[in-house]
Amino acid sequence: MLRFATVSVMALATALPALAQEVNLYSGRHYDTDLVIYERFTEETGIEVNILDGSGDELQARIEAEGANSPADLFWTVDGGRLHRAVEAGIFQPVESDVLNERIPADLRHPDGLFYSLTSRARVIYYNADAGMPDGVTTYEDLARDDLGLEVCIRTSSNIYNVSLMAEMVHVHGEEEAQAWAEGLKGNLARDPQGGDTDQLRALAAGECDLAVANTYYWGRLQTSANPADREVAAKVLPIFPNQDGRGTHVNVSGIGVVANAPNRDNAVQFIEYLTSPFVQSILADSNNEYPVVEDTVISGPMRDWNDFKRSDTNIADYGTNQAAAIAAWDRAAFP
Repeated sequence: MLRFATVSVMALATALPALAQEVNLYSGRHYDTDLVIYERFTEETGIEVNILDGSGDELQARIEAEGANSPADLFWTVDGGRLHRAVEAGIFQPVESDVLNERIPADLRHPDGLFYSLTSRARVIYYNADAGMPDGVTTYEDLARDDLGLEVCIRTSSNIYNVSLMAEMVHVHGEEEAQAWAEGLKGNLARDPQGGDTDQLRALAAGECDLAVANTYYWGRLQTSANPADREVAAKVLPIFPNQDGRGTHVNVSGIGVVANAPNRDNAVQFIEYLTSPFVQSILADSNNEYPVVEDTVISGPMRDWNDFKRSDTNIADYGTNQAAAIAAWDRAAFP
């Protein structure tokens, strides 16, 4: 029977158990369905999975504080920007795996093998289904147009998802054009940014704005909610996958890397490879209404109906490389 060492990150004095065959996972992902994955991995390999969970920022801080003595083998977190921060902090070591290189597209893994994406989500534009598809809105750039007369709901510029979206705008257009886009978007705001992605969708469904920007998995959560009011919101909003005739739709990821001082490096690499198997990819994607990163993976959740779109080929690592410029562009535009 698999023994789970599931520990709160706040319990800093608690040591992970020392086992002959183990892998120590510091995870910012918290879903009960993942226990099935860990148990099956142990059954197939004999390698125990010890889990330390917490927020990505807490876990990174702990790894840095533990230094060379850290028991962490793997660090799993969300968003290309956060993954870049871990790279900059020296958290990860490079991994070369033919299995991972074959399964995971090049734009969804670090060029030097420092981290690998495991799931993805698209950051898309939503419109009110009752109002109908708005004319002239097919790209992110259209959100800044002043001739359409459309008002937008979106989170604050400091939100990591919007920082990463802006980082791609910087990558594609350069800093000056990206700033101009932010200024145009600011002029089209229906209200001062407030709340999370779900709040933007609720505001759109309530008629408070014409368009909203949110990650796809938030719609998935509403659609599968036990609360009828949430499902009603999901039924009232529909997505536009932007830039399908150009670079493709912006996606972000959850990703994992082998920690620099991993005591069980080979087990860690084997575990990442296992997470990219078809069985596991289906569970990972469906458990949070996300997309798998391995092509031809079958998913059964609500995102299966929104799975046919062109993804931007901007490398996830570029979100981090352009992060400072993205924040500066938002700030110069005085975007709230």
